[in-house]
Amino acid sequence: MKKTNYRRGIKPARNQKLGSWTTKDVVLNAVTYAINLLIMIFLFVLTVGLTGKDIEAYFENVTSFVHFLILLILTFSVMVFYFLYEDRDFMKNAANTEMLFLIIELSLMISFSFGNYINPYLRPLALVAVLTLFLSNRKTAIFMNVIFCVIIFLFDTFSPVKMFDYGSNYYPALIMCFSSGIIATFCTDKVRSRSTLLLRSVLISVPTIICVGMSLIEHGSSNGPIADLIYGALSGPLAVAIFIVLLPIFEVLFMKVSCFKFSELTDHKAKLIRKMITEAPGTFNHSIVVSNIAEACASAIGEDSLLARTCAYYHDVGKLRRPEYFKENQSDGVDTHKDLTPELSANIIKSHTIDGYNLVLKNGLPREIADVCIQHHGTLPIIYFYDKAKKFTDGEVDLSQYCYPGPKPKTKIAAIIMIADGCEAAARSLQDRSRENVKKVVRKIVNDRMELGQFEDCEITLKEINIIIHTVVNNLTGIYHNRIEYPKVNLDGMEL
Repeated sequence: MKKTNYRRGIKPARNQKLGSWTTKDVVLNAVTYAINLLIMIFLFVLTVGLTGKDIEAYFENVTSFVHFLILLILTFSVMVFYFLYEDRDFMKNAANTEMLFLIIELSLMISFSFGNYINPYLRPLALVAVLTLFLSNRKTAIFMNVIFCVIIFLFDTFSPVKMFDYGSNYYPALIMCFSSGIIATFCTDKVRSRSTLLLRSVLISVPTIICVGMSLIEHGSSNGPIADLIYGALSGPLAVAIFIVLLPIFEVLFMKVSCFKFSELTDHKAKLIRKMITEAPGTFNHSIVVSNIAEACASAIGEDSLLARTCAYYHDVGKLRRPEYFKENQSDGVDTHKDLTPELSANIIKSHTIDGYNLVLKNGLPREIADVCIQHHGTLPIIYFYDKAKKFTDGEVDLSQYCYPGPKPKTKIAAIIMIADGCEAAARSLQDRSRENVKKVVRKIVNDRMELGQFEDCEITLKEINIIIHTVVNNLTGIYHNRIEYPKVNLDGMEL
């Protein structure tokens, strides 16, 4: 049997277990699916009525409706199996499931309204993909785009309204929906500017324009060829425009945070950032350096760099409660711990993680940031005051009284900020900041944390640790590089 070696404190990702489900989780998800199935059936009946058709006459053909219902249930079943096997933790929270259904239902109604009352090619078919991308991740966005394509195809096929000039063939519309969503997913991923989103939205319209051209060549147009082309070209920008309007609503309803929200939180005009600049300038400057390092590390191992940057900005926000007790905020050599017992000093220092957690949640900031505030020191000992206590005490000193309360980092982002935080502070105190010396200090800090088991609760590998070490060293040597010593020259009497 092959033996796997790894340092204490790091668990292989494959050994991580998914969150356990409770009966409540299963029931909530089942109820969510059942309710949204009924909502989808209601929307279908509503669209039949809004087209001006006689609902009773339409549903006299029960077979057609039964076929629609069976296919819709089958589509829902595919969703269940996908999330059970690919992203069970996401599905565990019924609110996430409801969010996805609400995105689909709103997109269906918006698409029907524009398609039925203005032009079928104006339908914002990429809306599901873009919303899911920014509220979840690219993998989920691609899958939900496929689900939406199937559902809207069912609505087009079984609805009595004839939207397209393809006769009874709706397959080009299915490909148009699928292609638009996939292009939108890859074109808008990692875009951080709304103006850039609108510019790239033109690409989303390309599949629709192609389908318009196919229709014009084969069947002509009942709406006018120029009108169809214009509306087709506007379908992508319309999807992005509606996305920009709906995104803040979804963020509030489902407590999600998009990249735009993170960008707003790192603005120096943000409430807590302004307060740090004014009341704890040393802490703020330290956080800026840590944020640059954390962003680079997250990008290097494929994590969300903007999330890492934002969390780093706020990781020490708890120091606002007593900023004068932290070295970086002390001036003129004043030591506020001089007259305090080591135990009291340690309590003040370690409380900034809990204070930060509470302050972040109190101000309505994302829980991801609050979690990093309380996790970025894990259960590390505060060596300085522990050593000071040993000098003042003849007997044994309880180390646990001089340790941070934890928990240990539970995400790679929290682990990155733990490393970046410790390494920046250590590098700042070095007299010799050569690359070799900085690298030695960084490796020691990381090894100490590994030996103390600080990374045992997060899915981080040795390979990623080594990448982080290399990135931290590069950033620190760039920030604290050696400067030339300027000569002292007397400029008196010189003319410029």
